Amino acid sequence: MRNLRIIPDIVEGQSLVTLAPDATVAAAAQIMAERRLGAVMVVKARKLVGIFTERDMVLRVVAAGLSPAKTKLGAVMTVNPDTLAPDDFAREALERMATKGYRHLPVVKNGQPVGMVSVRDLYAIVVDRMESGIVRMAERLLG
Repeated sequence: MRNLRIIPDIVEGQSLVTLAPDATVAAAAQIMAERRLGAVMVVKARKLVGIFTERDMVLRVVAAGLSPAKTKLGAVMTVNPDTLAPDDFAREALERMATKGYRHLPVVKNGQPVGMVSVRDLYAIVVDRMESGIVRMAERLLG
């Protein structure tokens, strides 16, 4: 896990999902549901300005009694979120997520989003590495 880079090892070839700050929460929810995403990046003039997550939807929209159809992402997004660089290590992402309680971290190069890392992405890599290690160990032990 220590030697894996965010790009290309974790999020290579991802299809970016971004919305403008003036998009509605309802539009974000529709895209998140269709694409089975837990978060979308909010971009203005090709620069990352925020992230809108499932948690934001629950806490800042639903629990606050706001209308998803009328509420703009810019009003309820997490502004200036923590980000990763493409050449950061997967271990750094996992540690930051664990210590700060994040489930998603945008990957940014020169202020522009290039990907998104989720806990699920990192978990899949950990499981894959563990399974590969177990297979190698079994092969050495058995023969």
